[in-house]
Amino acid sequence: MAQIEGPVRFRGGGFSPRNRWIAGTATLLALLAVWQAGAAAGVIPTLFLPSPAAIAATLWRLIETGVLWRHLSASLARLGVGWVLGTVFGVATGLAAGLWSATRSPVAAVVAALFPIPKIALVPLFIVWFGIGEGSKIATLGFGVFFPTVIATMGGVDNVPRGLIRMGQSFGLSTFAIVRSIVLPGAAPAILSGFRVTSSIAIVLLVAAEMIGAENGIGAFVLSAGNLYDTDALMSGIVVLSLLGLTVSGAIGGVERVLLRWR
Repeated sequence: MAQIEGPVRFRGGGFSPRNRWIAGTATLLALLAVWQAGAAAGVIPTLFLPSPAAIAATLWRLIETGVLWRHLSASLARLGVGWVLGTVFGVATGLAAGLWSATRSPVAAVVAALFPIPKIALVPLFIVWFGIGEGSKIATLGFGVFFPTVIATMGGVDNVPRGLIRMGQSFGLSTFAIVRSIVLPGAAPAILSGFRVTSSIAIVLLVAAEMIGAENGIGAFVLSAGNLYDTDALMSGIVVLSLLGLTVSGAIGGVERVLLRWR
């Protein structure tokens, strides 16, 4: 039998992909370069898809004139209020459904009945209830965020090892102490993952609600630019929405790194 010389290569690494930001950045820059080259060569019609340079120039002009901040500030205010309201009520409802039998079946029934409804279809109803102003837009965002948050929170609570909860009860901990020290830390990964989903849903609903009835906001700006066939401004608004999504996702990622250091 032949003797193996030298160290044996480790083969138990499994599938553990790493995030290399340099590769991601290089990919985006390459796509932008190809886009710019295609527009400059006339392969890409700039009437329908402006070049990155033209979009950047338009975006800078909107920043200088203050138009961008006027629309962005209105959208950020609606996004913050609607997302926070939907998240707070969603987490509280999901905890109640995950911890107590008396609330689980009613909450599950309501979520199963209302969650599949496209929230955009409810905007006219919210306008009837809350008016054409901010109330209907915030209600649309909060309603859209509420149900995914409930589902994520319930799933997170269900995945908490029941042995830890029984241990806390055997030591005489109060319900509040068990929820604070055992349930919430155990369910936090699922809840924070749900936040990533609901933040994207909130941005989509925000744009749709602003397109239906708003004078200010990124959605209203994009709709107005599209009606005027101003593709430079239209693409600038889309870029702002993309950057907004990346910023929100990055903020949630920072919160995850702080709160889930124990992992």
